Amino acid sequence: MQSLLPRRFVSYTRPFTWGSAMIAAMGCALPLLLGLVSGHPGFLWAAAGAFHAAQAKPLHRFGMLRLLLLTGLGACSVGLGFWAASDPLSSLLLFAAYGLLLAWLQRFGAEAGKLGLGLALCLALGQGQQALGNLNNASAVAMLFVLGGLWVALLAFALRGLHGLRTWPHMPRLLSLIKVLHRQARRQAGQQWRLQALSCTLTFSLAGLLVSLAHLPHGYWLTMTALTTLRLKWKSGLRHILCASLASLGAAGLLILLGYSLQSPALMVAILLPLIALSRAIQASHYGLFMLQTVVSFVLLADSLSLDWHLVQGRLLNVLYGVLLAMLVALLVQGLQNYLRKRQTAGLSAS
Repeated sequence: MQSLLPRRFVSYTRPFTWGSAMIAAMGCALPLLLGLVSGHPGFLWAAAGAFHAAQAKPLHRFGMLRLLLLTGLGACSVGLGFWAASDPLSSLLLFAAYGLLLAWLQRFGAEAGKLGLGLALCLALGQGQQALGNLNNASAVAMLFVLGGLWVALLAFALRGLHGLRTWPHMPRLLSLIKVLHRQARRQAGQQWRLQALSCTLTFSLAGLLVSLAHLPHGYWLTMTALTTLRLKWKSGLRHILCASLASLGAAGLLILLGYSLQSPALMVAILLPLIALSRAIQASHYGLFMLQTVVSFVLLADSLSLDWHLVQGRLLNVLYGVLLAMLVALLVQGLQNYLRKRQTAGLSAS
């Protein structure tokens, strides 16, 4: 099947992993079906934990370690976002810290950047869902997230057993891992990384502050839209900024149109589960495509049990706010980059 796809598409994707795809679909299916039957919002957090944990590849040498790492750190991020949602100052500081963490992890390559992206999405989901559910305890939300991740871990251990692999593989040497990450970080120039860190920190912190100050319903549409404009490497020029913004607008518009046309949690879950399985089967190795896949799946999962899809105005406004905020920060950073470049050129000519 993969030989029938265009070569350019195949180069951006990994070999099809149907085992991981089935784990992702089954991991999300159980809590979502229980949420449909009971109507309890806690099952949505379990489904989010299952989806986040399923991003790891269980058959990989360090797949189980990454799965548990995603579960634990994702639960902490969701709980922190839920806890800080009602306090603008806490949201500002927390989102700024996660924006800086995302930029710092991106410095060590695409895989580390994907880890930071997942944690930032969990933080945004925790903040945006705080005013929509009946739960008011951040610890309970984090524990439900962990339960979803442990359910996926159980499925992953079963998959490893079917393939005759060790239940828990040998761990890597920490010193060797640090050397590899340090070598990867040295490839990026210091000024480029500082501009990227400034862009990530400003964009994500202002997005979290705006959601908290305005008490926006479904605020994760704003924060996740702003997050999609943050690239793995800072690229100058209005062309890249406009392309990322238009892609975010187009994807959000299609998702809102889908939800508005269905307006049924059962139909939404029926469409979402095959979409999650297909997305996980052809998970992109390219960072930009992986970001698009993950954000789309997270947003659909967060709103899969919603009954207010007829209120599309709020979601559209959140998307527009996110795009405008990201473009404003990108233009500011672009202006700063041009100023530093002129200063550097003037200094070289003077010497």
